[in-house]
Amino acid sequence: MTDIISTEQRSAMMSGIRGKDTNPERLVRSMLHSAGFRFRLHVRDLPGKPDIVLPKYRAVILVHGCFWHRHDCPAFRMPATRTSFWRKKLNGNQLRDERNRAALISRGWRVMTVWECSMRGKGSISDLQLIGRISRWLDSPRAKQREIAGRQTRSRSSSTKSDKESNRSRTSSL
Repeated sequence: MTDIISTEQRSAMMSGIRGKDTNPERLVRSMLHSAGFRFRLHVRDLPGKPDIVLPKYRAVILVHGCFWHRHDCPAFRMPATRTSFWRKKLNGNQLRDERNRAALISRGWRVMTVWECSMRGKGSISDLQLIGRISRWLDSPRAKQREIAGRQTRSRSSSTKSDKESNRSRTSSL
């Protein structure tokens, strides 16, 4: 499938995607602040410049977009064009994330990853559930790592083309 916009337009669109202060990140920060948690942002002294750092709890929160960090959820879909480029790019992002996570843990930091799918789409959880999970994790110092993702609405392999076609034929016969 070919792209419907020019290379220059696509480049301009991609360069406009922010690496920090994204909407999901701002939402998590707002919830934390409203719940009374105080934090620092993008601390350069820590591996990977974590999105949110809570020194009092010796904890960091990483807010990951499902596409850019290649989350195994229904929200992620590998682009149909330039697949070798995207596979290499997204695999590199995952390797970097794992290196940074391991380095943070080895320095004694606790790491939570909040996935974008937990805040958007059909599988999202409520803001109250999200801040509740974050708060409980922060208050339990034994938990070194935690991930919060949306409820998985389907498995990747369960929805095949033939399943979709049979569903269409069933609904059209009703």
